[in-house]
Amino acid sequence: MAYDEDLADRIREIVQAEPGLSEKRMFGGLAFLVNGNMAVSASGQGGLLLRVDPAETPALVARPGASRFEMRGRAMDGWLRIDTAALATDRELTSWVARGIGYARSLPAK
Repeated sequence: MAYDEDLADRIREIVQAEPGLSEKRMFGGLAFLVNGNMAVSASGQGGLLLRVDPAETPALVARPGASRFEMRGRAMDGWLRIDTAALATDRELTSWVARGIGYARSLPAK
């Protein structure tokens, strides 16, 4: 499945003024990176792939539409999948994207 181009455009609208921003095709989607660190991606499997502080993962997965990202059957702290239904409004999307941007910005530049 290809990533949702409309979702990618919505993300781009939110992050366009971020310093150090780049876009890269990753994990079957379109990722938005800050200083070389992935922050958020329009996932090739639908919805968002989001990078967050691993310590916040348990609290964030309690929110509607959020779950741990699984890679090779292993649930990963610090990586979330956000269902498309949880991104219906600009406010919802902006909230998630801001969380990913904030965490990526806290990491050393690559």
